[in-house]
Amino acid sequence: MKDIRRIMEERILVLDGAMGTMIQAYNFTEEDYRGERFKDYPTPLQGNNDLLSLTQPEAIKTIHSKYFEAGADIAETNTFSGTTIAMADYQMENLVYELNYESARLAREVADEFTAKEPHKPRFVAGSIGPTNRTASMSPDVNDPGYRAITFDELRIAYKQQVEALLDGGADILLVETVFDTLNAKAALFSIEEVKEERGIDVPIMLSGTITDASGRTLSGQTAEAFLISVSHIPLLSVGFNCALGANLLQPHLEAIANKTPFAVSAHPNAGLPNAFGEYDQTPEEMGAQIEEYLKKNLINIIGGCCGTTPAHIKVIADIAAKYESRKMMVGSYE
Repeated sequence: MKDIRRIMEERILVLDGAMGTMIQAYNFTEEDYRGERFKDYPTPLQGNNDLLSLTQPEAIKTIHSKYFEAGADIAETNTFSGTTIAMADYQMENLVYELNYESARLAREVADEFTAKEPHKPRFVAGSIGPTNRTASMSPDVNDPGYRAITFDELRIAYKQQVEALLDGGADILLVETVFDTLNAKAALFSIEEVKEERGIDVPIMLSGTITDASGRTLSGQTAEAFLISVSHIPLLSVGFNCALGANLLQPHLEAIANKTPFAVSAHPNAGLPNAFGEYDQTPEEMGAQIEEYLKKNLINIIGGCCGTTPAHIKVIADIAAKYESRKMMVGSYE
């Protein structure tokens, strides 16, 4: 398969849209989440979207297919919460390897089907590595600012298990995304480097932070440029931002890093900001118009969608991206 780095120099690559948004449309019940295998499980399972890779695999494959049909080059695995840390909420830590392996395998299967049909447009699988539900940099207890709910080493061990399973299942890329605490991300990156060294492989790494609000900072307090600097010691395929903000509000932060990094730049914003009911109202056309501003300014190499986005959004984004050249890489991109 043609190297993703070379393809990215030729054109803008399109990442898929929101997995959660598509899953919500199925209105799965507690029984659907459980399936036959987990029908007597002692804890409630509704909401554990990663589990659907085991109990509703056809639905997950269909979601991947719809995004590829819409024009996506890269599918994210259904593994955003696929660590022992996050799965502890459901007492499913022992399933982590299987969840990640099966999620990657499902995405790989669909990607290979589309690549076989359209060899000129190879499809890739990005192993989605979420931030976990704990932060290594800050205390969750306002009365004890020195307290930490998780250690770097605990994060590293959990991420390593996820990384190994994603690679075993067929992921081409590892996507560390929705980074609100750079120390968590560093643990994930450290574990990836460990696995690369142990296996003697070189796997492309995408890293995507989250600017949480109008302050222009991540939750752990970094500006976009500070975030970039603090992760640039790792040889990344791309660095960028996703979630929290709509496309227009994300633009200044992409501008802050686009001319300061030899890495590719990615973005997968939300479909605007959520309304009073937590739903996203931005139409594909509205979102596409905002994203086109990125492309006019030559800020982007990889573009996709986060919360609230659907295949309809990705189709509009892919059609617009096809009209523009990929951001020019700075010298030393792949050294």
